[in-house]
Amino acid sequence: MSKPTALDLPMADPLPPETQKYFDICEEKLGMIPNVLQAYASDIDKLNAFTAMYNDMMLGPSGLSKLEREMIAVCVSAINKCYYCLTAHGAAVRALSGDPMLGEQIVMNWRVASLDTRQTAMLTFAEKMTVASAQIVESDRQALRDVGFTDRDIWDIANVAGFYNMTNRVASATDMRPNDEYHTQAR
Repeated sequence: MSKPTALDLPMADPLPPETQKYFDICEEKLGMIPNVLQAYASDIDKLNAFTAMYNDMMLGPSGLSKLEREMIAVCVSAINKCYYCLTAHGAAVRALSGDPMLGEQIVMNWRVASLDTRQTAMLTFAEKMTVASAQIVESDRQALRDVGFTDRDIWDIANVAGFYNMTNRVASATDMRPNDEYHTQAR
């Protein structure tokens, strides 16, 4: 197995029992331990902070579907050219949507995808947040409300986009590589 990043960050050994259990669940459900988790496992406190934030943003209660959150992850990652996240979350979009083309379209240029007005407004906001967050004004938030998003949903859109802007930068700076398995999922 190759290193998950260009850095020499060995996983804690032994892993704490809670971490080993989490990794075992990943192996069982995903057929792998994502490289991002292996990289963070060099510092269990950072791993726990990362997984708590990820699990809340991507799996926690929200007015956004899991697919919509993955779409935001891919939109942001495409702008930031994050190889790891485009591969991993592109696979998630393919799997959750049942549409292999949708994952690829959002990876390449989300504007070519057949999206509804809600999804278009959501990705327009996520894109602006990624390239010019200081330029977001009330009319940008109102555009989301106009297609049915609540203020809590807008909070979730902003947090998911913000999370991926952070993780994209970490992944790119450390040359984090996606697990090979992601490349063939849901095709």
